[in-house]
Amino acid sequence: MDSTKLAELCRELADNRKAEDLIVLDLRKLSSITDYFVLCSGTSEPHLRAIVDEITETLAKDHGLKPRSEGIRSASWVVLDYFDVLVHVMRKDVREHYNLESLWGDAPKLVPGGAGETKPTEAKPKAAKKKTQTKKPGSRAKKVAED
Repeated sequence: MDSTKLAELCRELADNRKAEDLIVLDLRKLSSITDYFVLCSGTSEPHLRAIVDEITETLAKDHGLKPRSEGIRSASWVVLDYFDVLVHVMRKDVREHYNLESLWGDAPKLVPGGAGETKPTEAKPKAAKKKTQTKKPGSRAKKVAED
């Protein structure tokens, strides 16, 4: 199975378990580490485990694929490494904190059922920080001297 079909299948399996915010990033032109990131969110620890189990069990049974995995015990961010496809299953708060979509903002998204077609990713804008006014040293002394 090629990496595009594997990424699409991982997305479909995650969707079977009601994973949220499913995105597949095409990294083929940006990284030599992997071809695709499949990113999705779960609402609770049992939900994350259900998503991970659906992907790992189906791919093992139907295709003989067994990933290297990280984070299974923590259940806040699980990575399934299928070499050409890395599946990131995260709690929403963890996903917002690390914001992988922004880090890989140049990566196009794989369009569902699009036979490998991609479109540009739109990075989520970050909230602007408020500027605080700071007084320059000596500014009060100048004002007093002017009076």
